[in-house]
Amino acid sequence: MAYAITNPATGAVEREFASATPAEIESAITRAHAAHLEWREWSVADRAKVLATVASIYDERKEELAEIIAREMGKPVRQGRGEAWFVGEIYKFYAEHGPGYLVDEDMHPLSGGQAIVRSAPLGVLLGIMPWNYPYYQVARFAGPNLLLGNTILLKHASNCPESALAQEQIFRDAGLPEGAYINLFVDSKDVDGIIADPRVQGVSLTGSEKAGAAVAASAGRSLKKVVLELGGSDPFIVLDDVNLDDTAAAAASGRMSNAGQACTAAKRFIVVDSVYDRFVEAFAAKLQSYVAGDPLDPETNLGPLSSTGAVTELLEQVEDAVAKGATLVTGGHRIGKVGAFMEPTLLANVTPDMRAFHEELFGPVAVVYRVADKDAAIALANGSEFGLSAAVFGADPAETRYVADRLESGMVYINENTDSHVDLPFGGIKKSGFGRELGKFGFDEFVNKKLIRTA
Repeated sequence: MAYAITNPATGAVEREFASATPAEIESAITRAHAAHLEWREWSVADRAKVLATVASIYDERKEELAEIIAREMGKPVRQGRGEAWFVGEIYKFYAEHGPGYLVDEDMHPLSGGQAIVRSAPLGVLLGIMPWNYPYYQVARFAGPNLLLGNTILLKHASNCPESALAQEQIFRDAGLPEGAYINLFVDSKDVDGIIADPRVQGVSLTGSEKAGAAVAASAGRSLKKVVLELGGSDPFIVLDDVNLDDTAAAAASGRMSNAGQACTAAKRFIVVDSVYDRFVEAFAAKLQSYVAGDPLDPETNLGPLSSTGAVTELLEQVEDAVAKGATLVTGGHRIGKVGAFMEPTLLANVTPDMRAFHEELFGPVAVVYRVADKDAAIALANGSEFGLSAAVFGADPAETRYVADRLESGMVYINENTDSHVDLPFGGIKKSGFGRELGKFGFDEFVNKKLIRTA
């Protein structure tokens, strides 16, 4: 049983699901392709109406949806409700604004005559999605592509089967044609065959660097379009002591949301020397205010990690750093013997010979660095193989923009945490992947920009 709900708060296996057989996979591809031939004939306005209904259902079911992922991957229900609400906003955005992005573009050809570029769908797409934001990651991919007229095969993370099924049911209840969105409980070994099928036109993956490389290689062999959103080691740069308490609070919330299990969560805190000591003191105090608890308790603001294996991996990274001379400012230990809980942790004096310097720390662990000035901060921030997002905090607009302009990152936020907005592009560079999602950019990946020329 590859798919199972293993409650990270208790360690108990609550439910198991069988993986799809080869015959079931073939049937799913066949149905998705047939659905595309129907769905693409719907008007954009009618497709938008379905997405509007999807949005309203997410709002209606947010309590139920939050409880599902609390049991599956440990997200506190207060955060799960927020995720379900935001997903509704994504589908609502595409329902209301998407049709405007899909109108034909008149090219006014210099050679005379007429020419337009029409945004046409490609067909069946495979989505491979992670567990840390079980609804949001799917919406970023599914929203614009369904509006375009593409259809979706969705392979979700093996620890999120119930939320995967809940999303498929929402599309059915909203009136999406049968086969236009199909959940697939497939093993990783089956992915190559799905990508290679000539009816499948592209693949989008959000996940690890290793998984991204494997999927990109498979897509390359079949000459299929691929979008990758991979890991991050996002810098959070502090340039001065203006509003230092607010900055420290932002640093803590940016690191601790979803127990630190977010690709875009701030992970490397790079602070200029003149304010370093005061920032570390304030930051550590803010981290210590987070108290782990039952994710189903509406008061909990720090839940467990997704699994005991995730805790083990994170502890090994921390222990490696401390053994090699890093300073453990606060935390650094597992909480209790049951469940996947870990203390909020802050490491200082981390050096390049430590795993924590190079690797993504996917959990409630922050690393703080002291630098001389803004140029040293830029150099350290850019000295990473990742380039997903970054945050810059400072009082001088010229200085913060100077830093932002020089950061090697797909997204930079000034005086606020990295976040996600329905109308703004999301994506990274370097080993954080390629391609963009959300806003009008969500239409730019799996689309045929078809030229229609009339003499």
